[in-house]
Amino acid sequence: MRKILLLFFIPLFLFAVDNKKLLDCYEIFEQKRAELEAEAEKILEQKEALEALKNTYMALIKKKEEKLKQKEAEINATLKKIEEEKKQIKKLVEEYKKLLEEIKKAKLDKVTQSYAKMRPKNAAQILQNMPEEDALKILQKLPPKIIAKIFSKMDANIAAKLSDALLKVKEINESSANP
Repeated sequence: MRKILLLFFIPLFLFAVDNKKLLDCYEIFEQKRAELEAEAEKILEQKEALEALKNTYMALIKKKEEKLKQKEAEINATLKKIEEEKKQIKKLVEEYKKLLEEIKKAKLDKVTQSYAKMRPKNAAQILQNMPEEDALKILQKLPPKIIAKIFSKMDANIAAKLSDALLKVKEINESSANP
């Protein structure tokens, strides 16, 4: 009977030992599952936080892009305004240049009229003492008869030099008028 009892208790003992191991496995499994669930929860929270951070950054980037576009539009408007003002200034400069040329021409005409009314001796003395370029401008406007009278009262070398310069200017003017 002992043997029977032993045979009966041994599997029961083994079953109890296996049952204990089985219970330990379940506990370990439950522990691991709880750890994994906690880890998954953590990951999910981090994912949500990352998503929120991403949305915040995207909103911030969008805001910055809008500000950048606004600044770009302001700069373009300013550049356009500057270009318009630049065109107006160029137009004014051209108008003032024309006006200045007209004033210079009128002044030269008045000076030329004065030389035409002067005595040839006085005109010759003044013209031979001024820069050649200025003397040529005045002489070009005078009639040939008056120029001849002024040259006759002038130093021969200076008169020859001015005559030569007058001829060159006349040739240049004729060649530019007849291309």
